Amino acid sequence: MILVKAIVRPEKKDELLAGLSNAGFHAATVLDVVGRGKQMGIKVGGVVYDEIPKSLIMMVASADDKDNIVKVILKHAKSGDTGAFGDGKIFISPVEAVYTISSGATGL
Repeated sequence: MILVKAIVRPEKKDELLAGLSNAGFHAATVLDVVGRGKQMGIKVGGVVYDEIPKSLIMMVASADDKDNIVKVILKHAKSGDTGAFGDGKIFISPVEAVYTISSGATGL
């Protein structure tokens, strides 16, 4: 199992969640977050905005689904055809175990 964390532009959140659901990945946790990337924020005139709004989408899935999930995220989270700075990142981590709180069952 893997944990996928995708940090994306807030305006791409709904499109991405719909794309994931259409691909069969319905379960996700979504958080509104702020942060900055390598560009260290955005400078508008004399003001620097270094806490840029983003959406964090997290999901646990089978490791076999990794490539398909990444493909869906790249398709739906990218700005335009070529993408742009600030489109986000995808992080993949292994998951040792999953437990359902109500039943104590293990696995997805």
